[in-house]
Amino acid sequence: MRLTEFWQRMEHHLGSSYARSWARDQVLAELGGRTPQQALDSGVDAKTVWRAVWQALELPASER
Repeated sequence: MRLTEFWQRMEHHLGSSYARSWARDQVLAELGGRTPQQALDSGVDAKTVWRAVWQALELPASER
C-alpha cells in the first residue's frame, strides 16, 4: 500500500479534517504503543499501519 492510499482511506473513514489529527493523537498497542503517524515516520509499512487502524476503528472486513 502506498502512503497516498493510506491517507485516502483515513480521510474516507474519518473525514479530511480529522484523519491527520487522529493519526497524530491515537496511540495503538498494535503499533508498539505509537501513534499511526509515529509508526509511519519510523518506517513502518503503510499497510501494517492501516491494519492497526482498521482494527482500532472496527471497520468491516471489506475495508481491510
